[in-house]
Amino acid sequence: MANIKDSLDTLMSLDGAMAAAVVDGNSGMALGKIGSGVDLDVAAAGNTEVVRSKMKTMKALGLKEDIEDILITLGTQYHIIRPFVTMPGLFVYLVLDKSRANLAMARIKVQQIEKTLTV
Repeated sequence: MANIKDSLDTLMSLDGAMAAAVVDGNSGMALGKIGSGVDLDVAAAGNTEVVRSKMKTMKALGLKEDIEDILITLGTQYHIIRPFVTMPGLFVYLVLDKSRANLAMARIKVQQIEKTLTV
């Protein structure tokens, strides 16, 4: 099992990783953060709203599934948001340099974080 710091260090070892955070989606606060290029406190609060909005929309649509991840693609960056199924209310947020990142590998690594993280 890994703590938040170890989990974030693992994410930052990915090619193209710029910043990452584990976020409490109930409060919008980052429980842990690493990296640069993005104000992770602002990102934590803003992405909390993204997750809440998507969950609300899924409920309105009658979708009874879990969100695997939310991918936001910018001109130069990928932003991955992955709500934790096993720890409701928490999610991981990862920012990648699009020109250097392997998106498939990043999604796998983010998924693995949930399996090993202890809070």
